[in-house]
Amino acid sequence: MAWSYRKRIKIVPGVHLNFSKRGISTSIGVKGASLNFSSSGTRLNTSVFGFSNSYKITGNPSQRSQHPQSYPLPVPDYNQTFPDNIFSADIHEITSQDMSGIKESILVAQRQKIELEADLKKIKKALTFSKTKKIVSYILIYGFVNKKVVQAIDRDITAQKEVIIETQIVIDNSAISIDIQFDDPTKKKYERLYYAFKNLSTSHRIWDITGAHYQDRVVARSNASTLVNRREVKLGLKTLPIIKSNYEALYFQNINGADLYFYPTFVLMYTSNQNFAIIGIDELNLSITSVNFTETSAVPGDSKIVRKTWAKVNKNGTPDKRFKNNYQIPVVQYGRIYLSTSTGMNEEYQMSNFEFTKEFGEAFQEYKISCKSI
Repeated sequence: MAWSYRKRIKIVPGVHLNFSKRGISTSIGVKGASLNFSSSGTRLNTSVFGFSNSYKITGNPSQRSQHPQSYPLPVPDYNQTFPDNIFSADIHEITSQDMSGIKESILVAQRQKIELEADLKKIKKALTFSKTKKIVSYILIYGFVNKKVVQAIDRDITAQKEVIIETQIVIDNSAISIDIQFDDPTKKKYERLYYAFKNLSTSHRIWDITGAHYQDRVVARSNASTLVNRREVKLGLKTLPIIKSNYEALYFQNINGADLYFYPTFVLMYTSNQNFAIIGIDELNLSITSVNFTETSAVPGDSKIVRKTWAKVNKNGTPDKRFKNNYQIPVVQYGRIYLSTSTGMNEEYQMSNFEFTKEFGEAFQEYKISCKSI
């Protein structure tokens, strides 16, 4: 698979994002000294009086594989016991080792943005003071003003306005800019994933599964062996202020944790500009299964009823006649998406449209194989 990146991207003064066939790295510093963050570790580079030196600070590529191994986590089954809560690890623990450089770049850019926003407030305050000083000068001496004084104030006002415009431009561009270009075969695979996601997002009902626990069917007189906690969420196309890309992110809302943003080369788990994690696409485990769900609420219009059961049933599935006004309940086929990584992502979604769920899962797996061939 062929990827084409701009080799060196200037994020803010002194910070650059570097792309190469070996991966992504970040250079932070000024002429004479810089820090380089990459998958092989952190390195300090110095150049003084024509002598260059490079010092290894962290990481040792000889002691670990180039890409950390990822082991698929067990896929839960609705007929097995679930943990009470389903959620990912702490957001600060989830970032892939190979993605630490790009995360550091984003954090540096955001710190720069915060400082610039504080400076912008001071400049605007100074501009207001300059305008007031000019008005007061006229009032105090009844319109007789030294032209040189007025000209000096006007120069201050003009300069302050220019600085405000320039500072605002830098603030608006305090983000990682990634321009992704595909070769034709890979582009077709990503387009398939993109349109499969758009179809998936049109499912009549989409739930975030936040927890589940085992239920004794015999004691409860129920057909369901697992009770789940679920909340309706939204999927769609979104952009983030910290990432500038020629592709919109595939967005998964997350009720009990960081929202998920799928970009072509990584997944970003995001809660705020300073609180996020980045995971390489090739490290994400995504599994799709069909779920027969005993639906006690209204059945979505795009779901298939596979059979019917009773509100109170015997062990063999027949209605328990000891309960008056016993009624039938539909068992519906839903799609299930389970997302996990070896670093701690653990998220689950349920979709009313199984066919769209299956299509998305197949498209993702095909695209992921392409990513591994980089």
